[in-house]
Amino acid sequence: MTRFQRFALTAFVAIEILIFVGAIVRTTGSGLGCPDWPFCYGCWVPPASAEEIDFSRIDLEKFRRKAAALGRDPAEITPERLKAEFNPVATWIEYLNRLTSLPVGLSVMVMWFASFGEWRRGRARVFLAATGAVLLVGVNAWLGARVVLSGLKPGIITLHMALAILLQCVLVYTAWRGVRSPWGLGWKSGPDNRLRAVAWLLFALVVVEGVMGSQVRELTDELARSHAGHSRAEWIGELEASWVYLVHRSFSWLIVAAAVLFFRLGGRSLASRSWLEAMIAGLVLAQMLLGIVLAHVGIVAVAQVLHIGLSSLLVSGLFLWLLGASVRSRA
Repeated sequence: MTRFQRFALTAFVAIEILIFVGAIVRTTGSGLGCPDWPFCYGCWVPPASAEEIDFSRIDLEKFRRKAAALGRDPAEITPERLKAEFNPVATWIEYLNRLTSLPVGLSVMVMWFASFGEWRRGRARVFLAATGAVLLVGVNAWLGARVVLSGLKPGIITLHMALAILLQCVLVYTAWRGVRSPWGLGWKSGPDNRLRAVAWLLFALVVVEGVMGSQVRELTDELARSHAGHSRAEWIGELEASWVYLVHRSFSWLIVAAAVLFFRLGGRSLASRSWLEAMIAGLVLAQMLLGIVLAHVGIVAVAQVLHIGLSSLLVSGLFLWLLGASVRSRA
């Protein structure tokens, strides 16, 4: 692995950690733990208790606009009410989420500066991909602020997550391409177009399932607000009234079928199984089991976090496999 690839891998790991932390934020309902941005209750370091809040540093009008966006009476937003509702756990979870975003920006910038060397070596695509990663980080940072300022508007949250996964794919490509001879699959007798077509189908199905999953997350976010204090196990009945949830739950069987076909064809066409195929198989199985837990046991918070985080790893793993399949090499 080259030094540049290590930079790209570091950026990838940073964004993966951020996705997991973001999943914790959504699952715990901590998205408005710091209702202002970039500060948190008017400070760079958030208060640990309601008594530490300095309301002279807070724009209450912004708070009231967010309250109205969430369907709450803005007149309820008073210093006394905010003190009574202050949740230090939610505040610090959201604050840690913001801190986790810093290594993403720094590591991507380091990778981008290093990509100038790749450009001089004749690998302009690497430089362009690294530049795209920088732009995606900037757009998603701006979108993260919009998420807070919009009062967790559902469509913006989904786009925020989608861009994070797109950034992962760009980083995977950047790392893969950042060497003279990119890694390729070991074919028995040349590339198998049927296997590649099935792999693309599996990739597309996983992406579509992820989009629907994000919409289901928006439904559970709404349930968390409207059913506060109720058991999460009671949410399943509410979710089953939504066609998005029902399609998302049934759609997973298409992914399993495509994955089985993918592995059967791979056994015939590839010289040997790699760690990547094993990882993809493990992630598909894990996602299926987590989906069963969420559908039949209850909306378990830990399962939700793993379901979201592992989905991004599955997309990245499949994308790397497709890149390897584009290399015409033999074992």
